[in-house]
Amino acid sequence: ISILLLASVVSSLGGLVFGYELGIISGALLQLKAEFRLTCVQQEALVSSLLIGALLASIVGGCLIDHRGRRNSILLSNVLILIGSLVLLINSFSALVVGRMTLGFAMCISSMSCCIFVSEMVTPDRRGFLVTLYEAGITVGILAAYAMNYILADSKRGWKWMFGLAIVPTVIQLVSIWFLPSSSKESLSQKYFSSSMESRKVQFNSIYLIQRKDNMRTRTVIGLGLVLFQQFTGQPNVLLYASTIFHSVGFQSNASAVLASVGLGLVKVIATLTSMVFSDRVGRRPLLINGCSVMALCLITIGLLSGHSLMNAKMPCNSEDLNVNRTDVPHLNVGNRSVFDMPESQRLLNTNTQDQDVVLDQVRQKPPDTPLASPPSAHGTVVNWIILVCMMAVVSAYSVGFGPSLYIHSKCFFLSLDTTIW
Repeated sequence: ISILLLASVVSSLGGLVFGYELGIISGALLQLKAEFRLTCVQQEALVSSLLIGALLASIVGGCLIDHRGRRNSILLSNVLILIGSLVLLINSFSALVVGRMTLGFAMCISSMSCCIFVSEMVTPDRRGFLVTLYEAGITVGILAAYAMNYILADSKRGWKWMFGLAIVPTVIQLVSIWFLPSSSKESLSQKYFSSSMESRKVQFNSIYLIQRKDNMRTRTVIGLGLVLFQQFTGQPNVLLYASTIFHSVGFQSNASAVLASVGLGLVKVIATLTSMVFSDRVGRRPLLINGCSVMALCLITIGLLSGHSLMNAKMPCNSEDLNVNRTDVPHLNVGNRSVFDMPESQRLLNTNTQDQDVVLDQVRQKPPDTPLASPPSAHGTVVNWIILVCMMAVVSAYSVGFGPSLYIHSKCFFLSLDTTIW
């Protein structure tokens, strides 16, 4: 088996696992909050625990990769993903948080080491293809996660299968990397540059990145600025809370909200593949500028229309606890206490008491022709669909602009020090 083929498999599977773990929480959260009665803070802690693990890995990841090597770092990330996936199967909120943190740490290590490793395995003319393949793997992984969310939306404890299925591509990557060289000195990229590097004997360090020589300071500021503003776009929040967002704009059932997320993932894959085809022909800079412009326009539109959209009246944190919309039902009192403030057992007992007449009298005060919940207006429905289309446009513009273009720019710069890319 050729090194290029194995490197392609490792790169695509690395991105696939990354995207899958990133997107799977979107649908799993709908089941977890109902089964574990999660509060708002607990839901946010569960989602953000992945990012906390990634933050820890970003601090120590560079030293780990330099001292232990790229290949060993990928193997370590695979082992941690397997361990984290098994921990997630435990019926405990604490285990869910620990498992997600472990996955976040592993994903960050894999992201840093995988692209560097596969780039060193091939000649420079193949390097851009492999880096782009990793980005494509991320989008396919997100789509696969949303698809699993939809398939298992109505399954009892389907969240366990959602988390557990990440083991399959992880094991395949673990096996594939064993057949690749263990040292970067044996890579084709190193052999390709061996003669020129022996003659130049040039060494680079971190200070070089902030010097004015070769315009490095400006390029470093631009690169770091793009990475920083990439996060400010809110794209990660859309991916992590996609199903919850669709719930809030009128998709009532879990299945319908997750199905809308699948459409979002499909749009992201198509946009990424389109960007891969046209990035070299059109240029990455025009794609980045146009993508940012479309994102800005659509986000402004969403902001202006969100106040007029028909939002789901249920609170996202306790929608499973109440089957009645409090805003549409009159405030019922039994004695001096609100009906909604009473325990369920006490409410049932009161139905056989004299206070039942008081409740019924207050219900009868509502005009008979007035429904408890007003049907959605045509204007509200149209606004919701406009918001949905704008969300998909934002995801597409990100995949065309910020996604592969930024990823290729940063990776290729730090891997090959190719000054022509800027």
